[in-house]
Amino acid sequence: MLPFKARSLLLLLMAGMVQEEGSSSVTSSPLQFFSWMSLSPGFGSQYPWLGELKSEQRGLCLIHLLVACANHVAAGSVENANISLEHISHLASPDGDTMQRIAAYFTEALADRMLKAWPGLHKALNSTKISSVTEEILAQKLFFDLCPFLKLSYVITNQAIIEAMEGEKMVHIIDLNFFEPAQWINLLQTLSARPEGPPHLRITGIHERKEVLEQMALRLTDEAEKLDIPFQFNPIVSKLENLDVESLRVKTGEALAVSSVLQLHSLLAMDDEMPKRNSPTASKTQNSSHLQRVLQMNQRTLGEWLEKDSVHLYSPSPDSASVSTPLSLAASPKMGSFLNALWGLSPKLMVVTEQESNHNGSTLMERVMDALNFYAALFDCLESTLPRGSIGRQKVEKMLFGEEIKNIIACEGTERKERHEKLEKWILRLELAGFGRVPLSYHGILQAKRLLQNYGYDGYRIKEENGCLVICWQDRPLFSVSAWRFRRYD
Repeated sequence: MLPFKARSLLLLLMAGMVQEEGSSSVTSSPLQFFSWMSLSPGFGSQYPWLGELKSEQRGLCLIHLLVACANHVAAGSVENANISLEHISHLASPDGDTMQRIAAYFTEALADRMLKAWPGLHKALNSTKISSVTEEILAQKLFFDLCPFLKLSYVITNQAIIEAMEGEKMVHIIDLNFFEPAQWINLLQTLSARPEGPPHLRITGIHERKEVLEQMALRLTDEAEKLDIPFQFNPIVSKLENLDVESLRVKTGEALAVSSVLQLHSLLAMDDEMPKRNSPTASKTQNSSHLQRVLQMNQRTLGEWLEKDSVHLYSPSPDSASVSTPLSLAASPKMGSFLNALWGLSPKLMVVTEQESNHNGSTLMERVMDALNFYAALFDCLESTLPRGSIGRQKVEKMLFGEEIKNIIACEGTERKERHEKLEKWILRLELAGFGRVPLSYHGILQAKRLLQNYGYDGYRIKEENGCLVICWQDRPLFSVSAWRFRRYD
């Protein structure tokens, strides 16, 4: 089966409408309306043909409207942003094609950001919403079932632990977000088959819900008894940012491993005390020659189109060039102190899985463009394997992706937890904290590739990068896995 090709965002024009780059402007196409869309309220009812656009045409329209809307929101232009949201509402849909679904969640996030300017109104509209940890766990489990990313992370992490703990008689594993037993059940089964026999295994699980830890403890204890492995479980009810490292109870003689799956980035929110920069981004009329060039390109996936071309669709804010400041622990004291505390436990291994994207930019437009690129690929993944009416797919998109998008775009300060950063930054941050890189083994990579092959995960790729791994949809890296060890300072 060939890898899935997501719906293209190209605007396939009617016969005779496509012109060569540099020729006169298109005179009979939806593109002629882009220049005034942002200033024309109610255009959907006046131009019913917009509702009849083909998927590719509608997708291109939605991208331009989304970027225009985000520019208005960044500039604080409520009236124009409101008009843009009305335009998008005629085309977006949470149960439509890939771009329609993405647009629905991005517009919700942009609208939520606007509403926060009126705290009373925002609180009133959200007063009956219940923030459920149970729903979050359900969404994570569905994501685990529907996409291979977490499965791959667990396979790679477990193999690294097995190799690092060879010959060890007492092993202690700390899981910074303990909610999925499958990873550790698999590890128990692998340890039980060790030639030298299984070690005494202790797992410390951290989660903010006591009942989650209790359920996981029962599952693992039962499995350990079946396999006749000496096992202890140490539950810690806490959010990661409030974790007391002393409660981890690491004992002398234990070989320690730490597993962090999509957790460390949330600690960056605690360091966001710097003055807010307020440099509104002005909206720009789109360049018609650029649009014509886009129309003539070969078909691409949504992610590919955004990766290569969306950078031209917005005007960067004056301070955007300053965001690539040198990273230092001084700029991230909470993260630095947490990593230093873990380093102080002398772990034999720490495996870190993080989203491979930069959603921690200081300006709204940076985050919007990076998030569009990243979540376009994730929505493509689900489009490739599930029907549009799938309840599981809708729950993952709404309860997981949608909430992350809203947090990235609508929130600021300590409220903004989804501060995903790329592998290069995590490498620098962990090295500054005193950790040394552990190259992931060929056997671990081979196991991960076999998982993709055996379960028919077409379109997914694994690439090695600086001794670490990146997990891709097609050629777009989405998650990174890196392994580390305690290293003494020289």
